[in-house]
Amino acid sequence: MSEATSRGPQRVVIVGGSLAGMLAAAAVKDHVDSVEILEAHDLPAGPGPRTGVPQAAHIHWLQVGGAEAINALLPGSIDLLMAAGAHRIPVTTDMVIYSPEGWYRRWQRATHYVITASRDLTDLVVRKEVLKDPRVTVRTRTRAVGLLGDRHAVRGVRLRDADGMESDLRADLVIDASGRASRLPRWLAQLGLTGLAEERLDSGMVYASRLYRAPVPTRGWPVVGVQADPRLRRPAKAGGILPIDGDRWHVSLMGAPGGEPTRAAEDFESFARTLRHPIMADLLKHAEPLSDVSVTHSTANRRYYYERLGARPDGLVALGDSVATFNPVYAQGMSVAALGALALRDLLATGSTGDLAHRAQRAIARPVNAAWALSTGQDIHFTTTQGKRPKLADRLLRRYVSRLSRTATGSFRAATALTDVLALQAPPTSLVRPGVLLAALIGPLRPQLDSPQFNSAERDLLNGLSHRRTSRT
Repeated sequence: MSEATSRGPQRVVIVGGSLAGMLAAAAVKDHVDSVEILEAHDLPAGPGPRTGVPQAAHIHWLQVGGAEAINALLPGSIDLLMAAGAHRIPVTTDMVIYSPEGWYRRWQRATHYVITASRDLTDLVVRKEVLKDPRVTVRTRTRAVGLLGDRHAVRGVRLRDADGMESDLRADLVIDASGRASRLPRWLAQLGLTGLAEERLDSGMVYASRLYRAPVPTRGWPVVGVQADPRLRRPAKAGGILPIDGDRWHVSLMGAPGGEPTRAAEDFESFARTLRHPIMADLLKHAEPLSDVSVTHSTANRRYYYERLGARPDGLVALGDSVATFNPVYAQGMSVAALGALALRDLLATGSTGDLAHRAQRAIARPVNAAWALSTGQDIHFTTTQGKRPKLADRLLRRYVSRLSRTATGSFRAATALTDVLALQAPPTSLVRPGVLLAALIGPLRPQLDSPQFNSAERDLLNGLSHRRTSRT
């Protein structure tokens, strides 16, 4: 056994300067001598867009599980994010959400929270905290084009710089965090490692997003969302408004094939009025657009099962979108990457380095499993979905979850159980605990709401906006 293997990895190379790549660096930096991040593009100095992150144009939030993972990796980072303008939204206290089963009640006992901010700001805060450590460096405008080593062990990567020159970079551990465009399956095949299992499920959802100047103070303003109902015969549509930094609303609209939004600015608000409830359109008519409409079709759920590879090389780990991507409507991607990085850090902290890469990949797979079950368990029921069709067990589970969701509109116990899972703090199997089953059997304890639930201060603001709009016309 080599000295590097017995002592654990001393030099780590991370492919990709994404959020996942930065969190991977945070996970390993205290356990190695050096970390070098390879980024194909330049990194912005401030809270600007990073090339290669098209999903940054669409709404994001950090589930509490992901936020706490980031804070564990980079203590104090969530406070820094908040100080820079992010919002801490108590769930469901500051949420106005129209589910397929009705309006979720705004319980005053907040058991969870989400963090909303622009993706650019989140990336900046995490990047600055990671790069404070002198052991972490970034090589920009540099692409990894292959792996060094063989089917038994990876010993680094082959690089290509901006001038097209290639060179070798040796490492004890390579972490692929290059995202949706990862070439890792191809690189493994070049080493003679085939049989990598892949699963893909695509509802066909199209996203259209836009930034607005909020017409109301955003601090304390609720998240507003209208969810799609897979039981309806028409194409699924959904949308959300998130308060973010800079006194802005980040707005995304989604539509399945046959009901897609477009990038035409004049159609954006009219599309919002075609959702299952017009609440978003009613709010947007008071707001000022700050950006063009950005559109993406890249919303498929896609997963590689690296942890199942029978023969896999030492010295190689995949993390974040390189492993799995999710329909962004479920807001799981950043949180899953953070939880995977935390699992890697905790494994390194044990000091046990035997079979490190394989054990790390299995640990990273655990939060992926939970998020995958959530996103595909919903998307499989849309009529436009390709890749897999629901079986009897899927339909029975959907009926139970629908009943539990309806119960959650009037039962704090049911709402908390669902939120535990959505927040990635409990596995989906927790929804069949005896207490939750009993709550679903009993049903909602309070009558369903027949309209959006705004508090008195929010209603006063909305009424004031309506009066000003009427006086101007």
